[in-house]
Amino acid sequence: MSGPLAGLVGALLGEMSARSEFSLFINDAQRQRLVHGLFENYYGPELAAEVIFDTSRAWCARLSAIRQLFPASRVIACVRHVSWIVDSIERLVRQNAFSPSAIFNYSPGGTVYSRANSVAGSEGMVGYAYDALKEAFYGADTDRLMLVQYETLVSEPAKALAAIYDFIGEASFAHDFEHVQYDVRAFDAHTGTPGLHDVHPKVASVKRNTILPPDLFRRFENDAFWRTPELNLRGVRIV
Repeated sequence: MSGPLAGLVGALLGEMSARSEFSLFINDAQRQRLVHGLFENYYGPELAAEVIFDTSRAWCARLSAIRQLFPASRVIACVRHVSWIVDSIERLVRQNAFSPSAIFNYSPGGTVYSRANSVAGSEGMVGYAYDALKEAFYGADTDRLMLVQYETLVSEPAKALAAIYDFIGEASFAHDFEHVQYDVRAFDAHTGTPGLHDVHPKVASVKRNTILPPDLFRRFENDAFWRTPELNLRGVRIV
């Protein structure tokens, strides 16, 4: 789940832009210091730690800024077939039939098609992240980008984690993939989407049939561009 820092960065950049009458008094060096200050004040003493993980779907759209702020930074993007992501969201909607979700601005109406169009659009939860990923994947800062496929993570978690540690230059850690603990039920309930961030205690691949209409499922079947080697023009690391 995303933290607030990327949103704060975007808001601050907007307020320092030319739309403000005070922008004439702020140069790029000051903007960079102010944005860096957000990180310093958000994390406080923790910013002195050797490694910090900050989570947001927006970071793929800000690789250039991250590189300038933190030259040693890396971005790890978790990817999965869009069809199955939309399927998972639709399952949550039906599971919480009496609780409208923040994903759809708490609107109780709509159909599986309108909901799919909403999340997959360029401003939607999935579509924005997908577009940001492609921006990063084909951009100039791919040396700091790594893609972790859902299929690898759930079927070969040790392999996926080993690749991540190698990518960030850290020693491997012995994880217990049989007893994963993660509980943000209060946050999910607040968004009207209980179960949104549920994590099974055991890392494993679970087979299921889609609940999406066949034509809707097929709409996204060719969107996994990272699975086509010919499209990896800059040699992005994919596990």
